Amino acid sequence: MTIRVMLVDDQALFRTGLKLLLSASPDITVVGEAANGQEALVLAGTARPDVVLMDLKMPVLDGVAATRRLRVEVPECQIVALTTFEDDELVFEVLRAGAVGYLLKDASPERLREAITAAAQGQSVLQPSVASKVLNELKRSPRAPTVVPDTLSERERQVLRLLARGAANKEIARALFLAEGTVKNHVTNIFTKLSVTDRTQAALRARDLGIL
Repeated sequence: MTIRVMLVDDQALFRTGLKLLLSASPDITVVGEAANGQEALVLAGTARPDVVLMDLKMPVLDGVAATRRLRVEVPECQIVALTTFEDDELVFEVLRAGAVGYLLKDASPERLREAITAAAQGQSVLQPSVASKVLNELKRSPRAPTVVPDTLSERERQVLRLLARGAANKEIARALFLAEGTVKNHVTNIFTKLSVTDRTQAALRARDLGIL
């Protein structure tokens, strides 16, 4: 399967280099380029990319705002932030907006290709330093709890707590004495009920709800 990728960055030279780099991968094709978030919204509607590599600090419409709108307008595409910035506020803002990944522009070509493949499959893709930020944030005392959706069952809360600690489905199944397929169904239901699209967002949402 060929993965359709769209590049969003206000630096034309960077987009050109990135496109050249990705052209070496037979399973990746660049279907469009945009210089800002507003152009990305227009282009994504016709290009229908599988993965969007999104710069964050751009004119007209920044990457966080564009990510939030793309998740609504083109929900089938997965968004990976690709930026030179790594401050905590920006990391959590774009992940909460719906990005499945966060990479720095100095990531190796191999790491970038792996990230695109993983994102196309709906998996979280985080720069190691960013992953550490997420884990550290989750380890802190939870915020004042908000209302947990009534439809979230006690079993789903148990699965969510383990998921937020980084446990894979197989590990959750072992801990709760469940079939792995049952855990997978619970995870899907949790994503739907919490309006999230991946495990990183679910973990952050669990922290916000004060149920870790």
